[in-house]
Amino acid sequence: MIRAFLFDIGNVLLKFDFSIALRKLAQQGEVHDPVEVMARIDQIKLGYEDGQVDRAAFLRGAFDVLRYRGTEEEFVAAWEDIFTANEPMVALVEKLHGRFPLFLLSNTSDIHREYVFRRYPFFHRFTAGTYSYEAKASKPGREIYEIAQRQLGIEPASTFFIDDLLPNIETARSLGFNAHHYHYDRHEALLQQLAGLDVRDI
Repeated sequence: MIRAFLFDIGNVLLKFDFSIALRKLAQQGEVHDPVEVMARIDQIKLGYEDGQVDRAAFLRGAFDVLRYRGTEEEFVAAWEDIFTANEPMVALVEKLHGRFPLFLLSNTSDIHREYVFRRYPFFHRFTAGTYSYEAKASKPGREIYEIAQRQLGIEPASTFFIDDLLPNIETARSLGFNAHHYHYDRHEALLQQLAGLDVRDI
C-alpha cells in the first residue's frame, strides 16, 4: 500500500533548460559560446549542488572561469530563470495533497530551491524535502536515499518515488521503493502505474 510520495524536481515537477541561463551569462562574460560556458561552469556547479562549496564560493568560481562582468544579482537572476511548470504534474500534486504526505528528493542548490518555492506556490504542498546541497550527497548514490528515509520518516516499501533519470530509479528500486521512471511526454504511464497500485481518482 502506498502511504507517501517522493518527487524529484527537475524534469518531473518542473521542466528546465540550462541553455536559457547560459545564453544570458555569455552576454556579460568573455566566454561567448554557451557550450563553452557550460563546460567551464559544470564542475563548480556539481560541487555546489553536492554541498562541497557554498553559494559564495560557487559565485566566485563562476565569475572567475567565465570572466563574468555583470553583478551578482544579475548572475543569480539568470541562473534561476530556467524552469517552467509541468502542468499535468502540478495537477497531480494538487489531487494527492491532503490524501498522502508529499516529499521532495532533489539534486539541487540553495539558489534553485529558494527560487522554486518563491516562484511556484504548489511547492508549499510538500511536507518536507531532502536536497543534495544540504545532504552533501546526491542521486544516484544510495546515501542520499538513506538520509531521506531518516529525515522524512518514510519507509521504502510504502513510498512511491518519481524521477526522470533511470540510474536514480534503479537505486531507489534496489532499496525497496516503488518507483516510476518519468517523462513528461508520457505522463499517462505514471497514472496507469498508480491506478495499478490502487491510487485512484487522480
